[in-house]
Amino acid sequence: MKLPGLDRKFAVIGENIHTTRIVLRNGKLVTTSPTGVEAIRYLTAAGETRYLAIPEGAKRTQDYEEGRIKHVKIAIQAAMSGREPEATEGIEYLRQLVRRQVEAGSDFLDLNVDEISLRPGEQRTAMQWLVRTVEEMCSIPLSVDSSNIETIQSGLEASHGRSGRTLLNSASLERLEALEMARRHNTRVVVTAAGEKGMPQNEAERVSNASRMVDAALSKGIEIQDIYIDALVFPISVDSQFGNHCFEAIRKLRAHYGPEIHITGGLSNVSFGLPSRRLINDVFTLLAVEAGADSGIVDPVASNIPGIFSVDRQSSHYHLAEDLLLGRDRNCKNFLRAYRKGELRIQ
Repeated sequence: MKLPGLDRKFAVIGENIHTTRIVLRNGKLVTTSPTGVEAIRYLTAAGETRYLAIPEGAKRTQDYEEGRIKHVKIAIQAAMSGREPEATEGIEYLRQLVRRQVEAGSDFLDLNVDEISLRPGEQRTAMQWLVRTVEEMCSIPLSVDSSNIETIQSGLEASHGRSGRTLLNSASLERLEALEMARRHNTRVVVTAAGEKGMPQNEAERVSNASRMVDAALSKGIEIQDIYIDALVFPISVDSQFGNHCFEAIRKLRAHYGPEIHITGGLSNVSFGLPSRRLINDVFTLLAVEAGADSGIVDPVASNIPGIFSVDRQSSHYHLAEDLLLGRDRNCKNFLRAYRKGELRIQ
C-alpha cells in the first residue's frame, strides 16, 4: 500500500482471519435469520444478504454468555464439517472476509487458528485446511501465524505460494528454530523483540532482542528485505510509557539496519481497554510510521490507513490521543475525561 507523502510502501498484514475475532451479541451484525435462527448477517460482493448461523455449541461457551461471538471460528468449523448447508455458508462467509481484507489494501492475510481447539492435532489440521482454502480465494500471499511452532509448520507445508511468498509469523528468541523453518520453506519472516523468558521492559531490551533475532536470521542466509521486525505494541492503558518505548525502539532499529528491513507490529494492541479505539490506533499508526515503521498487523477494513495521513493534527482529538501515546497524559486521565464528557467521537 502506498501512503501519501512517503517514499516507501506500507505493508499491511491483514489480521482478521483469526479464530480469536469476535462480533458482539448486541451488535448490529447479529440478528435472526429468515429461518428463525440466531445468525451473523453479512453481504456478498454481489450485494446479497446472507446469514451464518450461530451453532448451539457456541451458545454454551463463556464468550457467548458474556456477549462475544467468535465468528471466524464458527465459519471455519462450519466449513470444515462437511454438513450442508452449514459448510457452504461457512465457506461463503470466509470468502467475504478475505475479499474485504484484500479490497481494503492488505498485502498479506494473517491466518491463525489457535482457538479452533485445545488439541494441537486439530489446530494443525485446521491450519492446513485454512491455508489451502484461502489460497484459492485470494490474490495476495498468506502470513501463517500461531503460538505453536508445529501449527506454523503445518501451514507452511500446506501452502503452494500461488500469490507470492508466504510470511512466517513469528520467530523469537524463545523459538529460534522458526528461522530454520523460514529458510527451509523460503518464506519471509516476522522476528519479534520478545526475550527468551518474557516481554521487554523498555526500548533498550526491544532493540537488543530484535537485533539478536535479525542477526540470527541473516546468519541463516535470510535476506534483510525478507525480515519484518515486530517491535511489540503493548496497551497504553497499562503503562503511559509503552508508546515511547515502542517508538524509540523503531527509530533505533531503523537507524541501525537501514531502509531495506521492515518494521511492523500489532498496531491496534495499543488501544486495548480504552474507548475511542480507532482514534488511538490511527494516531499511533501515524507516529509509528514517522518513527520508521513501514508495516502493520492491522485490520484495514476498520482502519483507513491512507486516510490517517490526512488527519487534522491541530484538532483537540488528535492532541488528546497524541498526549496519551507520548506519555504526557498519565493514567489516560485527560483522554478518559474528554470521552466521558462526549468530546471524543465514539469508535
